Amino acid sequence: MIPAAFDYHRPGTLDEALKLLKQHGDEAKILSGGMSLLPMLKLRLASFGHLVDINRIPGLDYIKEEKGTLKIGAMTRQATLERSDLVKSKVPILADATPLIADPLVRNRGTIGGNVANGDPGNDQPAIMIALGATYVLQGGKERTVAANQFYKGLYETALARNEILTEIRIPAPPPKSGGAYAKLKRKTGDFAVAAAAVQLTLGKNGAVESCRIALTNAGLTPVEAVDAAKYLVGKTPDDKTIAEAAKMAAAKSSPSADRRGSVEYKKEMARVLTARALKKAVQRAGAN
Repeated sequence: MIPAAFDYHRPGTLDEALKLLKQHGDEAKILSGGMSLLPMLKLRLASFGHLVDINRIPGLDYIKEEKGTLKIGAMTRQATLERSDLVKSKVPILADATPLIADPLVRNRGTIGGNVANGDPGNDQPAIMIALGATYVLQGGKERTVAANQFYKGLYETALARNEILTEIRIPAPPPKSGGAYAKLKRKTGDFAVAAAAVQLTLGKNGAVESCRIALTNAGLTPVEAVDAAKYLVGKTPDDKTIAEAAKMAAAKSSPSADRRGSVEYKKEMARVLTARALKKAVQRAGAN
């Protein structure tokens, strides 16, 4: 299908892009990779009078570590993340997930900023950012930061104001004896997850869980943070019985919708299974650090 008519803008600086957003208000929409936005426009599921393409703005594409924080520019392509040795060494959970996003064509064009900013509960990286305790940097009239687990408000609804652009993701460096993992079930290459689970945890000297975060993909209208399940694990040895109980608690927090990928019951069961798998792999990685 052909999208509704719109005016196309290609600013050369961040300030110019922000001025366009302020000028056109609700009629303006940021275009980064376009992997989610363009199909919605073509299907007439969304319509905007002005698209502001930020692909030519310099300084928004980078992966670097500064003072114990991994900083990723919002325009960093998924393919760049996939090849990054820094990502693989510092946040293996993100390295797990990136090759599972869509297909190589999409990863060559899609950006991490677009993946986390548009509020689609089927996107993989929002749950991962919640598990990692990440923070998003938003630029508008002034810079502000929002924790990933406070960013998602509803279906395609986020804390990002109309006159703001997400410019950077900040991930605190995991402490020693930490491990993370992302487990995903999808029907075919390029498809959204039937269910997926992100886990990041740290073990104490006695082998018990010192801290933990668990988040689920495609388990509701927003990424689902399984707070109770993570709290249950803290202070406990992560054996098979404990992991099974935590996975059950996490799945109970999910509220998926039935579709061609499966029934509600099936998706909740897959959330349980995948959470257990991610927990086991995270514990294994933490023990090896």
